[in-house]
Amino acid sequence: MADIHPRRSALYMPGSKERALEKGKELAADVIIFDLEDAVSPEMKMAARDQVQQAVLKGGYGHRELVIRINGLGTSWFEDDVKSAISAKPDAILVPKISEAEDVTTIREALKRANAPTDLAIWAMMETPLAMLNAGDIAAIGPHAAHPLTVFVMGTNDLAKETRAALMPGRAPMHAWLSMCVAAARAYDIDILDGVYNDYKNETGFIEECEQGRDFGMDGKTLIHPSQITPCNEIFCPSREDVEWCEKVIEAFSLTENQGKGAITVDGKMVELLHKTMAERTVALATAIKQQTTENAKENAKI
Repeated sequence: MADIHPRRSALYMPGSKERALEKGKELAADVIIFDLEDAVSPEMKMAARDQVQQAVLKGGYGHRELVIRINGLGTSWFEDDVKSAISAKPDAILVPKISEAEDVTTIREALKRANAPTDLAIWAMMETPLAMLNAGDIAAIGPHAAHPLTVFVMGTNDLAKETRAALMPGRAPMHAWLSMCVAAARAYDIDILDGVYNDYKNETGFIEECEQGRDFGMDGKTLIHPSQITPCNEIFCPSREDVEWCEKVIEAFSLTENQGKGAITVDGKMVELLHKTMAERTVALATAIKQQTTENAKENAKI
């Protein structure tokens, strides 16, 4: 099984706000996304780029995954953003408005020109109509020895703008697109994060959308406010009951009398080998979350 990275909560941090970048060291988000794109005005782009570079280089974020969202292909900031991000040594770069597989190839070429380490991953914003139509092709080009595409990030605000679909409770206009991107991601072992919930003071609505994203198969959700972290983490974390059941399934399949069987009965329920595989991932995720939470708490105590 591939390494499991908890990505329940991914908080956008405006790259132009130094105080916010520092605050991120204390927050319980699994991922910090340092934003150089939407959250930064054109006149602040260069200053934000330098500030993010220094913040990531300085470190102090514990075991949180650090991602820099650069400005997109075709913008005047793209090449310099790439060079700055490489110097900062984040875990990944998040690129907006990926619309076709060729865009991923273009980004890989830019990273190669800038001598980026091959393990620097690419995350792709899925936020255009073409991205929805090309989701399978984009995912298919993801696995790669150098600069693998490892995460889809749904950009639901831009998607609504581009398609003129309504942003409404329940997100009915987007069901097909969300499911399409989940299917494409799963086909090529790519994680996928849900889009942001704009009304951050509406806790009930936020919780409902987190639960919906989880039920669609998302690995986590992107966030715009620290108050959203705790409920998001809880919803995208396997429950104690789920983990106990999964451990029971794994143990049952390990018994001598069940070796070689494709289906067995556990507590009166039929389970198959596919359920064992699912159970192993659930237990691995719960273990990784526990370990990361412990390590981050230790780091926070040092601050």
